[in-house]
Amino acid sequence: MTIKVGDKLPDGTLTEFIEVESAGCSIGPNKFNVGELAKGKKIAIFAVPGAFTPTCSAKHAPGYLVNFDQFKSKGIDEIWCIAVNDAFVMGAWGKDLKASGKIRMMADGSADFSKKLGLEGDFSGFGMGMRSQRYSMLLEDGVVKKLNVEAPGKFEVSNAETMLGQI
Repeated sequence: MTIKVGDKLPDGTLTEFIEVESAGCSIGPNKFNVGELAKGKKIAIFAVPGAFTPTCSAKHAPGYLVNFDQFKSKGIDEIWCIAVNDAFVMGAWGKDLKASGKIRMMADGSADFSKKLGLEGDFSGFGMGMRSQRYSMLLEDGVVKKLNVEAPGKFEVSNAETMLGQI
């Protein structure tokens, strides 16, 4: 069953590659409980089929980076990018995009969280296996307020501009 507006996020874990050690976070991959991370925050999430893929790298992620200040001015505490890749790949992609301090690059390595959302997609026909569908989501205190799921092969409703218009 696919998550919908009004639903609370399911329990789950995402992994983030941390480059600078801080209290509670070591350098390298760190696992985070999604519910705890979302508690008390307003979060814009966008999910992509894969790091370094053409639309994801040329359009999707750059749109959220370019509009970072507008998201902040509308009260967004954090922006997350979720992809079914490992934390090392997500960390490298974030570094390539210069996303540090703007977008949290969250790895869903085995698509477990995407499956819990009902937003997994089978990209085996492209040699990519099970991935995440392309979508965007607005969360407030872990509750879905907006959800924009793309039709297969499309990039029309999950972009940063659409999300900004919904906040």
